Formats: sequence, structure tokens, C-alpha cells
Amino acid sequence: MKFWQAITWAETDQLLDIARFAEELGFHGLMSGDHAVYPESIRPHYPYSDSGLPPMQADDEYPDQTAIFASMAAVTRKLHFICGVYVLPLRNPHEVARASATLAVLTENRFILGAGVGWMQEEFEIYGVDFHQRGKITDEMIDVLRSLWGGGMVEYHGTYFDFPRVQLSPVPSIPPAIYIGGTSQAALRRAARVGNGYVGAGTAPEEVGPLLQRLHALRREYGRHQMPFEALLGISALPGVDLYRRLAEDGLESTVAPPFQYLLGKKRSTLDEKKRVMEGYAEKILRHF
Repeated sequence: MKFWQAITWAETDQLLDIARFAEELGFHGLMSGDHAVYPESIRPHYPYSDSGLPPMQADDEYPDQTAIFASMAAVTRKLHFICGVYVLPLRNPHEVARASATLAVLTENRFILGAGVGWMQEEFEIYGVDFHQRGKITDEMIDVLRSLWGGGMVEYHGTYFDFPRVQLSPVPSIPPAIYIGGTSQAALRRAARVGNGYVGAGTAPEEVGPLLQRLHALRREYGRHQMPFEALLGISALPGVDLYRRLAEDGLESTVAPPFQYLLGKKRSTLDEKKRVMEGYAEKILRHF
């Protein structure tokens, strides 16, 4: 099983040392989080809490994904990087295509584009993007990205994106994998239909097997069940060797340790505190796999 460490909300000036230490301990990769902006007032529409209120605050750090992944890749050799997840429909597809292609080249294909449609309507209003069309925008944007990553001159004439022949350069030797996040049926179908993988947050252990079965059934429905596909799931239970072995029997191949805020029970922490948590996880879990 592959083990990732979530770095969402970790202090940005600690990330390079975290990356070095994660690789030293044997973590497969690091998973970040994303918001384009953080408004002062937010409607209670967060889908992963009973109250509808998100756990993050305005002063929680959301650094630029391209900058942190490129920087961490420069000080590591094997560590992989994914955002869980990048709010794709807010962004310009040409900018995302170029940034992702460049990351793929610089990291020697250690970068995965973790993509989701987003939940914070205020972000879309600030960016001037139709919140209610975000799913359709995402579908078309993924098509645009893969066209541009293919190299050569490309033109596109869609509902949301329309451009004449252009060429992206450099292009990576392997197009970046796209892992789709979200818990809605639309997100699961998108992952099965166009994704190379799926990113799940806070999945209960008893839900892992049914979720993986659902994804497999959807991929079979779309004729993609023979293609490589990985589900990367955060598990809402105390980490344990027996737990992960049971989940591996259910088909889980990749999981992620929670953000340091959750593991340490406080908003801010020192680098040494984070290292102790990671070292404990490696001793308790990683060395058994």
C-alpha cells in the first residue's frame, strides 16, 4: 500500500524540510489542499461536516500549488505530489495545462493533478465563474488539458472554451494523471469516465469496500475497467496496521495520513513536532508494509 502525508495548512516555510523528511521516512507522496481565495463571509455549504461549516479559517495557509510542488520536487528524488483537490473550473485551462506540464517535466512525472469542482460558491462569484455550471466546465476543461498535453498544434471549439490552433511546449513524456475528488455521484461518475484515479476525504472504513466496488462498476459501465486506476482515500479512523491490512483486502491501494492540525490537535506547530508525528506514523505503519 502507498502512504501519503497530508500537508494541508502546514506552514509554507516548513514544506521543503517536510518533503525531505517524508522521503527519508518512506512516504510515497505529499497531498496539499487548495482554495483560490478565502472570503470573509462563507455560506454553510461545506459538504464534509454536519453543520455545513468548513474546518479551515481565513488565515490557514493555501500556498500556490505550482510553486510548492516545484520547490519540494527540487529537494527530493522519489516523492510524489498531488493536491486534494485543486478547484479546477475556477482556473484558465491554458495556465493549468502549462503549469501541470512544466511540473511533470521538472518532477520527472511525480506530479498528479488532483481535481475537483469546488464547493465554495463565493470563490466562483469572486472569479466571475458560474457556480452552477462548474461540473460541465470541469468536464470540458479536462478535455482541453489532455488535448494540449498531447503536443503539436491544437484547436478547440466547445461551450466554455474556444480557441484557434495553439501549441503548448514543453509537453511531458507522460501526460499528468488526473485524479478526481468529491463525494457526489457526479464526482464518482466523472472519476470513472475521465479520471486516472479518485481522491476521497474522510472515508469511513466500512465504506471503503462499497466505494471501490461502485467505482469499478462505473468504470465498467464506461468501458474503462481494464485501464489503470487508483483510489487514494483518507480514512476517518485511527491509523493501524490491522486496519490498513483489512482495507487492502477490500482493494485499497493508497491512503493518506491526516493533516498535522488534526494529528497534533492545534492550529500551528513547529517543524520538530511535525517530524515527530511523521516518524511515529512511519514506525507504527510504514515499516509494516
